[in-house]
Amino acid sequence: MKKRLKAIAILLVVFAVMSIAAIIIADKYITSHTADFLYEDVEAIPARRVGVLLGTTAKLKSGRDNVYFTKRIAATAALYKAGKIQYVLVSGDNRKESYNEPEDMRAALIAAGVDSTKIHMDFAGFRTFDSMVRAKEIFGQDSFTVISQRFHNQRAVFVARNYGLPAIAYNAGDVNAYYGFKTMIREKFARVKVFVDMAMDTKPHFLGERVEIK
Repeated sequence: MKKRLKAIAILLVVFAVMSIAAIIIADKYITSHTADFLYEDVEAIPARRVGVLLGTTAKLKSGRDNVYFTKRIAATAALYKAGKIQYVLVSGDNRKESYNEPEDMRAALIAAGVDSTKIHMDFAGFRTFDSMVRAKEIFGQDSFTVISQRFHNQRAVFVARNYGLPAIAYNAGDVNAYYGFKTMIREKFARVKVFVDMAMDTKPHFLGERVEIK
């Protein structure tokens, strides 16, 4: 029994070490390979016809405003008003009738001064991977600006460019370390999942008919 327990313990240690190594490698690789494509200055970022705004919930479970949401809206409105994007494709989760990220973001964008006729919505952006692939396959965009926080943009741009899309990104304002701690932990695992998806040739949950952005 002791030998069996010892063998199990060794296997668990090996698994833990390999998991930590995978997280570190995936994180550093994605960060280093996207650094040249992320912008924080509205004046410096090249203009693109479409900005892909990545969805998130407007409110936290506590009922408070989600800072990630408000900062993404502000960033998108800034790009639009500066003429750096002409249209906004809001890509988010709407798998439940009671939960609609694209609609919430659309309303907030209009309130921030974005023309409602310039906003398109992707209700099947369940994951960042889906949002990037659908931007091309459904909405016909070969090049676009991703809008989210830096950590999210890094992963999104990496996914897009691995798919053959020369995406760039504009970093919305970030949040403090305490507020975003859980999000950052999830992000580390999400970066490992990127490579798993690549290895398994993962496809989006849904595709569908093409939609023209105009």
